[in-house]
Amino acid sequence: MRLKNKVIFISGATSGIGLASAQRAIAEGAFVVFSARNQEKIQSTEQQLGQQSLGFYCDHSCLKSQEILIEKLTEKHFKFDGIFLNAGNVHHEQFGKWTENRFDEVFNTNIKAPFFLLQSFIPLLNLECSVILCGSTSIHIALEQSSVYAASKIALRSLVKTLSRELLEEKIRFNLLSPGPTNTAALDKVASTAQAKIQLQNEIKNLVPIQRLADPIEIANAFIYLVSNESKFVIGTEILVDGGVANL
Repeated sequence: MRLKNKVIFISGATSGIGLASAQRAIAEGAFVVFSARNQEKIQSTEQQLGQQSLGFYCDHSCLKSQEILIEKLTEKHFKFDGIFLNAGNVHHEQFGKWTENRFDEVFNTNIKAPFFLLQSFIPLLNLECSVILCGSTSIHIALEQSSVYAASKIALRSLVKTLSRELLEEKIRFNLLSPGPTNTAALDKVASTAQAKIQLQNEIKNLVPIQRLADPIEIANAFIYLVSNESKFVIGTEILVDGGVANL
């Protein structure tokens, strides 16, 4: 029970890494508050996670939606011991085919939204709160069609360093959890057809030195370490869980 009596917030927790992280956190004794932008999935996830969870609607590409979320959390007097900002836009596109709207969608969701959400969260955080942002191993490699996505994620790498320094007196620590290729529904958003998805999975496996995609639970295990007291001496850094993609 490494998270006994802790209250944790996870964005984008109805599938993939977010859901696996919520499940692991509850198994370790936490109460999990989560957000998603599909009301039906929120309800089904609450049923799946049980009484140690509470879900809220939020479109994390929209600052107004985030403001409403913060108002609801404040009304319920939540104080958080851990935050995992996992919601993100994974759109990939060939250079030359990007539009301004697509660019803004990626950056609004992946860097602008987390930045302003964290500003609003500060009054709701307990001392020694652990804040984890979801990065990507893509920031370390030259992966085709990932130009905008990787740029948005490397901005988060800078953010965990600067905020860790700026909020030292508040005893809030920030770290980046960067997954490698992971078997989640996000692959469906990158590949337009079933055949394209199979081809993409094969290409990804060849990219990973250990020749497979991660299971979401493997990323969630790293999240548990970062959000628990075991990592109290870990601050302003990045943990890669990528099967060796960035380093081998």
